[in-house]
Amino acid sequence: MKYQISFLVFTVFLMACGDNTTNTMALTGEIKGLKKGSVYLQKLDDTLFTTIDSVVVDGDANFTFTSVIESPEVYYLTLTFQDSSNIVKRLPFFAENGGIHVSTSLKKFPQDATITGSVNQEKWDTYSNLVRRYNDKKLDLIEESLNALKDGNDSLVLALRAKQDKLLIGRYLATVNYALNNKEHEIAPYLMVAEISDANTKYMDTIYSALTPKIKDSKYGKALESLIRERNK
Repeated sequence: MKYQISFLVFTVFLMACGDNTTNTMALTGEIKGLKKGSVYLQKLDDTLFTTIDSVVVDGDANFTFTSVIESPEVYYLTLTFQDSSNIVKRLPFFAENGGIHVSTSLKKFPQDATITGSVNQEKWDTYSNLVRRYNDKKLDLIEESLNALKDGNDSLVLALRAKQDKLLIGRYLATVNYALNNKEHEIAPYLMVAEISDANTKYMDTIYSALTPKIKDSKYGKALESLIRERNK
């Protein structure tokens, strides 16, 4: 009887993973090296994290969650420990309908994460790799600026600041271009709202106008529309 019940639960879970016609995310995952702790499935409402579900890990580093997803949005896997450390680690990921798998490690909880099953997550990963070179170059320019300040080289400081401004514009344009090339996915309005919300409204309008009706009606599509309306006041 125990085998039959377990098989039934497993079968239902697989059906949830494979059925993209429902508004259900079936999330599975493992955190290598985790022996004891709690894993929370959360999302951000305004500025507060809301817990959707949680599981206590005691020896088995695997976990499963299911959640109704009205439209793809960023969720968080939050990790806390059963001790007095008060350490909280968070891993953001793009949640959407169907089966999603997360594999990561305790030591490098966000950095080691491999997330499969989410199209928007794949797009997000590609974008992150795209802008990494801008972020790395920014750090290099900041270091050069600090050294120039120590040396009292004012002309070099001004030149480096100009380079930083040009680099920022380049990152913004790269984000706009990426969003435009992915206008049929929720990642497009998300990037405009989360990454470059202070960009010129003409870029906001360009992206919003290019979105498909489905994406305009998504959480981040509506957020982009609200942002444009607010910026135009």
